[in-house]
Amino acid sequence: MSVLAIDQGTSGTKAIVVDEAGTVLSLAEEPVRPQYLADGAVEQDPSELLESILIAGRRAIDEAGVPIEVISLANQGETVLAWDPATGEPLTTALVWQDSRAQSVCDRLRSRADVIAEQSGLVLDPYFSAPKMTWIRENLTREGVVTTSDSWLLHRLTGEFVTDVSTASRSLIMNLDSRAWDDELLGYFNLEDEALPRITSCDALIGETSAFGGSIAVGGVIVDQQAALLAEGCLEVGEAKCTYGTGAFLLMNTGVAAPRSTNGLTTSVAWTIRGESKYCIDGQVFTAASAIRWLQELGLISDARDIDSAAAPDSGNVSFVPALAGLAAPWWRADAKAAFSGMSLATDRGQLIRAVLEGIAAQIADLAAACAADLGEPLRSLRVDGGLTRSAVLMQTQADILQLPIEVYPSAHATALGAAALGRLAIRPQDSVPTIDWSPEHVYEPRWSSDRAAHFMGKWRAAVERTLPAEGGR
Repeated sequence: MSVLAIDQGTSGTKAIVVDEAGTVLSLAEEPVRPQYLADGAVEQDPSELLESILIAGRRAIDEAGVPIEVISLANQGETVLAWDPATGEPLTTALVWQDSRAQSVCDRLRSRADVIAEQSGLVLDPYFSAPKMTWIRENLTREGVVTTSDSWLLHRLTGEFVTDVSTASRSLIMNLDSRAWDDELLGYFNLEDEALPRITSCDALIGETSAFGGSIAVGGVIVDQQAALLAEGCLEVGEAKCTYGTGAFLLMNTGVAAPRSTNGLTTSVAWTIRGESKYCIDGQVFTAASAIRWLQELGLISDARDIDSAAAPDSGNVSFVPALAGLAAPWWRADAKAAFSGMSLATDRGQLIRAVLEGIAAQIADLAAACAADLGEPLRSLRVDGGLTRSAVLMQTQADILQLPIEVYPSAHATALGAAALGRLAIRPQDSVPTIDWSPEHVYEPRWSSDRAAHFMGKWRAAVERTLPAEGGR
């Protein structure tokens, strides 16, 4: 059985065709172009998202040359738009997960933050879906429905009005324990009168589409980061992965328990498969590959592939806080700004580049420390995937700072492969969840002493504190 798995991401859409043995038969990628605007706005053209899926999907099918039995979809998670359910036409641009304009919505709900966190598992922040949904209703349009991008894309493909449980759990309006839309949470965000999509399991068969030729089943839907968690075989409690994409996202499996983080992280549904829900604790770095793209736009590097050769052997005591789109977990400060510190007239380009890589790795190290604190024991290793894992300098730096082995996933398609596995389960309800075995492409072992790593993190955290505006100035 061949699956067309689509990974619809922030800066591009990837489509792969995977055969029965899990071999990738074809790959097609189509870029999408988020617009980074003033006042924290990050938008996408919904039509471009849909067109990227159709172009990449059709090209992958043509190149594979085999019949497709099911199409699965991984999505961005917290990107939202308003659209007309009668025509399917978008009524607004898509507000990307990085968009922070809904901070005002969160600010006026600050007194409710604790109860919202207890019921949803999430931190009250414009990163998540509901504040952006409310902002759209208050500032752009009252017409149509307002949902995450997956619901719109699935509607355009199948005519159904659905979202999966992992995506719904990223919204702030789903009760984490019941895994259903929550009336009280909806009321806080003034969304109680909204038509909301039906919540499905991740292995559900959604419908059929003729958008790729013939009639093909659509099933197996999930948030991109949870798809990668599945592909990398993080099926047991305490197993963790980090994806280095536009942002970086660290997820740790917590099993059937849905613990509320006490260390600034969030809890979501990892997946619901075969009637059983698994949960994960996660933390986010808003700018990872987007920070490298920023270096390129500034002319400090000519191409992202040059990052290792351009980075100096050390940063010359320069620190970088990569808050180019604010700080996510565990600070949750959308008002934070990026900053270099420790520079002098002797600081050169290579040291600035090295400091950016170290800043990304330091944020992830803080997330891993918070995961370990919530787990009650240290992580044993960290599995990693995504485009930036090609940077040996970043991966070695990550191992040094984190003081853990870094196990690089051997495929560049973790998210799509996770979605493909769910597609198979959707079309074959008799199959059980497969055991996922893989060997790392490379393992980076720490070279720094624990004392050196601790000293670095102390200095870097002090740099973070210096960049944070006073709370009253938010």
